[in-house]
Amino acid sequence: MNDEIIFSVDDGLAIVRLNRPERMNAFTFTMIDAWADFLVRCRTDDAVKVIMMTGTGNAFCSGGDIVEMGDRLDQEPLQRKEELFERVQRIPLALADLDKPVIAAVNGVATGAGMDLALMCDLRYATRAARFAETYLRVKLVPGAGGSYFLPRIVGAAKALELFLTGKFVDAEEAKRLGIVNDVFDDDIFMTEVERLARHIVEKSSIGSRMIKRAINQTLNQDLRTHLDMVSSHYAVVTATQEHKAAVADFIRSRV
Repeated sequence: MNDEIIFSVDDGLAIVRLNRPERMNAFTFTMIDAWADFLVRCRTDDAVKVIMMTGTGNAFCSGGDIVEMGDRLDQEPLQRKEELFERVQRIPLALADLDKPVIAAVNGVATGAGMDLALMCDLRYATRAARFAETYLRVKLVPGAGGSYFLPRIVGAAKALELFLTGKFVDAEEAKRLGIVNDVFDDDIFMTEVERLARHIVEKSSIGSRMIKRAINQTLNQDLRTHLDMVSSHYAVVTATQEHKAAVADFIRSRV
């Protein structure tokens, strides 16, 4: 098993833990593939009642690995679209197909696609030190994982545009006020409190609770596939631009 993403199932609670603390838990395609397969397993395994996602160290997830992105700058737009739609976008689609509750335990910084991964979850809880930002424009990119679908549905179109266009950070308390997270806990009790909530939901789990989630998602998420198909086209076009390639190269040089 790839130790950069760790899966466990204990007494009804499945945990997905991103485990690249040295890279702020930035995800790679290998991690995405393993995660998507695990979500399919969770959907069909009756022993799994609730899924929780979190990160190792001081970050939840900083999005896609920018160095890996730099290695793909010369790909054709169609290649970029296909890799996004066939790999990265498997995660929001798998979560949309999952009628079991999914909880994001945001243990630290969540930026770019890392923030979007949290937004895909049904319930989101943050440590007081957590910060959120939609940082795509730092590398002249568009949100390809579904953030432009999920964030407006949570905070409204105008606020979502502000967060995307400015890239500004939102602290945990502001995230709670905006509805990005359900609640905030002090760092020393964070994981204990989130796991307590998760296990409470496990205890209450039933066909009824799964149907409640399904009904709500069917009401709110009527056109996810169309949106993801559209945004993968935008993503493919933007990744072919010189300004994106230059921004990625500048970012990598600044970290060497």
